[in-house]
Amino acid sequence: MDSDRVILCGSSAYEKRYYFNEVFSSLPDAVKEELQIMCVLYTEEVGGVLTLEFDAYGNLLLQVSAREDDLLFDEIGSHLKIKDIRIKRKDLLEGLETYFKVFYLGQAFEDLKEYEDEDEYL
Repeated sequence: MDSDRVILCGSSAYEKRYYFNEVFSSLPDAVKEELQIMCVLYTEEVGGVLTLEFDAYGNLLLQVSAREDDLLFDEIGSHLKIKDIRIKRKDLLEGLETYFKVFYLGQAFEDLKEYEDEDEYL
């Protein structure tokens, strides 16, 4: 695991457990619940382990892993499910990135907004 990454949450089909990093306890309860539902549903449907991690730049990464001997892990289903999450939960994922960049990386919200506006014209 990259030491520059910070885990937000994760779920494991193997341990039947959900993990939420208490460093982010200031997130609204509704967001925490949505993250839990999203992660647990993913591992129930596809298997393996799903973690949501922030990299050093504040990008939110959806990391998937599976045991090498896990013959039930659905790799194709995993790719499709991640794509579906990125589309359907786009606002949530972008909001979490903004939250991390502002509150943990100390970036100014105004600077982030200007950068996003520039992307719209490209």
